[in-house]
Amino acid sequence: MSKKIYIGNLPFTATNEEVEASFAQYGEVVSVRIVTDRDTGRPKGFCFVEMSDEGATEAIAALNGADYKGRTIVVSEARPQEPRTDRFERPQSYDRPSFGRR
Repeated sequence: MSKKIYIGNLPFTATNEEVEASFAQYGEVVSVRIVTDRDTGRPKGFCFVEMSDEGATEAIAALNGADYKGRTIVVSEARPQEPRTDRFERPQSYDRPSFGRR
């Protein structure tokens, strides 16, 4: 089974290959996903690494607070993603009849 890890305060110059190499020391890395801004395509400074349970626990203990390319990274077990709400949903007040008022 695998565990998903959150890595925060990641340098913007970090690549998937570099992050994978750093975490592969602790166990099998299943996937690496550096989160990017959808408009600019630039990295947002955090990523998710999926790896084996045993390796994930070791990586979290060893790398949380470690220096990575000049930045102190935050490494923890990822929390489940919360469901997103529609950002453009109209408030309920717009659905009421206006009774001739504008």
